[in-house]
Amino acid sequence: MAKGFNAPMGARNQGNMMAQIAKLQEQMEQAQTSLADEKVTETAGGGGVSVTMTGDQRVVEVKVQPDLLASGDTEMVEDMLLTAMNKALESSRKLHEDKMAPFTNLLSGFGMGR
Repeated sequence: MAKGFNAPMGARNQGNMMAQIAKLQEQMEQAQTSLADEKVTETAGGGGVSVTMTGDQRVVEVKVQPDLLASGDTEMVEDMLLTAMNKALESSRKLHEDKMAPFTNLLSGFGMGR
């Protein structure tokens, strides 16, 4: 007789569930990797300052229009940078949340998510 043929139904289901969890883990890792490649850009001061951030919340680019620097108003430029960075962070978090939502929703069904 084949090995496991008379195994209780629960044991076979458990093996299937472990395979599904392994597949889910692989899909989650792929989604997280793709987040590192996706970017969001936000601006402040009518485009005078822009910040680009990846989906895994890393700032990869900051641009400041030269005329803003020439104005000498350091406090205004600092405020624009903060605004653009906070907007980019919020957009990056939203991107991350959207990309990971299918996994979070699935895991919450098992009592492991939110």
